[in-house]
Amino acid sequence: MELNNGHCGVETVWNVVRTTPKLSLSPELEQAIDRCRSYLETKLNAETGAAIYGVNTGFGDLASTRVEAKELSELQRNLLVSHSCGVGDEVPAEIVRAMVLLKIKSLGRGYSGVRLETVQRLVDHWNAGLFPSVPSQGSLGASGDLAPLSHMVLPLIGEGEVWVEGTPVPARDVLAAKGWKPLDLGAKEGLALINGTQLMLGYGVMALERLERIADWADALCAWSLEAWHGRVEPFDPSIHRVRNQVNAELVAQNVLDWLKGSEWQAIPRAQVQDPYSFRCTPQVHGASRNSLVSARAVLDNEVNSVTDNPLIFPEEDKILSGGNFHGQPLALQLEAMAIAAHEWGSISERRTFKLLSGKQGLPSFLAVNPGLNSGFMIPQYTAASLVSQNKQLCTPSVVDTIDSSNGQEDHVSMGANAALKLWKILDNVEQVLAIECLTAAQACDLRKSEGMAPALASLQRSLRRAVPFIKVDEFLHPHLLAARDWMFSSELLGEAKDKG
Repeated sequence: MELNNGHCGVETVWNVVRTTPKLSLSPELEQAIDRCRSYLETKLNAETGAAIYGVNTGFGDLASTRVEAKELSELQRNLLVSHSCGVGDEVPAEIVRAMVLLKIKSLGRGYSGVRLETVQRLVDHWNAGLFPSVPSQGSLGASGDLAPLSHMVLPLIGEGEVWVEGTPVPARDVLAAKGWKPLDLGAKEGLALINGTQLMLGYGVMALERLERIADWADALCAWSLEAWHGRVEPFDPSIHRVRNQVNAELVAQNVLDWLKGSEWQAIPRAQVQDPYSFRCTPQVHGASRNSLVSARAVLDNEVNSVTDNPLIFPEEDKILSGGNFHGQPLALQLEAMAIAAHEWGSISERRTFKLLSGKQGLPSFLAVNPGLNSGFMIPQYTAASLVSQNKQLCTPSVVDTIDSSNGQEDHVSMGANAALKLWKILDNVEQVLAIECLTAAQACDLRKSEGMAPALASLQRSLRRAVPFIKVDEFLHPHLLAARDWMFSSELLGEAKDKG
């Protein structure tokens, strides 16, 4: 796949991260990189005496300290090793791949002053499948994701570790085996490599992919639970949503109606006049969460195509400018909104699960065939409630916090990296909460007369039963909870089920 300066949407990043095609730089990118580097070297060779932040000065609060020309390469190496202070769990492999891809794309715009061979080495690592070991914690979300990005690029200079067949191996050994010499970084290159928002952005882009699957599953599960509950379909009537004028609520309502098409159960007279909010207000709640994804996608799309290191070099304008494009605030606010949106899908899902276990609407308590002797699905709801409660705590926004760093020079930070890490955990929890609703909805449907269920939902039910059985007597449920989640989120089921329906 040839990388160029064309607009790259989040879907492209998803596809490249998932399929890992061989990458190459277009002639356009190579020329832009070379042009910018030549301009920077000309400026340095002119010996005008001008201080250029991070090029011939120290970093952060050391910006006023000049560095001699003969020490510029050492300065950049020192930057990488001194900033590699990450701790905590490993960044997931898919996020690391996204980070590498996004860094290549940002440097390829030709405003960062790096050499072509440096960008090409990142491409070489991608093509060889040699991805770095990156600890997840240590970024303040401004001056970019310094610590994790430092770990990401350490292998370029023969430091750090890369993953080889599931094992972290010293990068120096891997480079020697490949016949690659560690790079001697030139002026400005280390700073360009580690300044940027690629950790936050990588998490955000890949989280958006998961969230879009969650959004579609949430609508399907509402229909499935409504079918099992023998709930009323009127709250999904288009007329209701047309006068509210919220397009995503209209979309959700139509999605639910589509899943319910052909249902004979919907013709059964209902005793209740209204259903609880967790059924009746699903379009409004799910639709509002979808609104957040629309906003996030726009910001993430822009960031994928941005340059976020510092200083930036504009050869055509004869300018080298120090600014703040590395600041993660635009991403941090969206990551927080994505987290809250995800939480709300999980929160209302858990409430529907709770209702299905209540012993109402002709269903036995806890969906047990023989309640009392059997506890049925009593405790999976506890699990869902625990996960939802944890998400409530995780949704406390990181972005409202800031801590001085670099002796007060960097006195407002976004904490966007912490927001990204929280979001990823919230998504894990929400996917499991939805899987628990899936199990309870399917159990409830099996407890009713099997004929007449909406065909599309019946197709899902049959598919699920190949992974998880109907529970007749109490048994070890933990594997079934995990199997349901894998069944839901490890394959593309929803479109197939609708087609069969």
